[in-house]
Amino acid sequence: MGYQSGYFSGKRLHSLYYQAWCSNQAPQAAIVIVHGLGCHSGTFTTAVHYFIHQGYAVYALDLRGHGRSAGQRGYIDAWSDFREDFQAFVQLVTDQQRDIPIFAWGHSLGSLVVLDYVLRCSHPLQGILISGLPMGKVGVSRVKLAIARLLSRIWPRFSLNTGIDPAINTRSLAALWQHAHDPLRHTRGTARLTTEVFRIQAELQRHVADFDIPVLIFHGGSDQTAPAIGGQAFFQALGCADKKWREYEGMYHDLHTDLNNTMVLTDMHHWLKQRLQPCPVTATTCNPVKSKAP
Repeated sequence: MGYQSGYFSGKRLHSLYYQAWCSNQAPQAAIVIVHGLGCHSGTFTTAVHYFIHQGYAVYALDLRGHGRSAGQRGYIDAWSDFREDFQAFVQLVTDQQRDIPIFAWGHSLGSLVVLDYVLRCSHPLQGILISGLPMGKVGVSRVKLAIARLLSRIWPRFSLNTGIDPAINTRSLAALWQHAHDPLRHTRGTARLTTEVFRIQAELQRHVADFDIPVLIFHGGSDQTAPAIGGQAFFQALGCADKKWREYEGMYHDLHTDLNNTMVLTDMHHWLKQRLQPCPVTATTCNPVKSKAP
């Protein structure tokens, strides 16, 4: 198995870390992974090994303020930081993996990054996979959310522990042990990040009918961090002609580490196989989305 890691420059030359894996044979497609809050590119080990054996190249980055990337933990100046960072990463993948389809998989916070990117940017993606989509109610206390909203303008870097118990994200004892002993994980969320998440959630919902890319949204039926009802409502309103919803009864938020994750990964693989077509290399550009009149 081939492996590479390194740093690239995101928005305002911010230093961002990434990893890439590939089998010894030419890949049939590339999957670009965006992790959730407090996680990093190294938390998808099981999924990476699965997809490598299925003939994919897999790329994953550490968002700014996460993992080995620079920045205050859990902080952004504005959502465009994430968008432009991801745009630069997709361009890196496109430069390295020409003439094969490229898909993006966003998990939790990362799902918002991917959805915002495909809404605002011209891109080379053949389809997107969205897991643990946080729409509507989330597993952070209302008091902490209220504090964050209050402080976002006057003290945007104010940081609090999210208070999310890792045990509600996965039922796997092995995954929980790895979480507890992983020095790159964090549990911080800042005031500005909180208000930017709320803002981008609202914008995505306003433009949900504008999406025109193949999308698979999958969710744990017992997800307490981002309950499935919010993701399902978003899915139903999607304007995509090619869309699929998959809900896994009894499974938690981190489907890729939860018990029975092989079933989830197999479903992802089957969905990807049906959409494997040559995709031309395209430079990525981003444009503002005009809000629709109420």
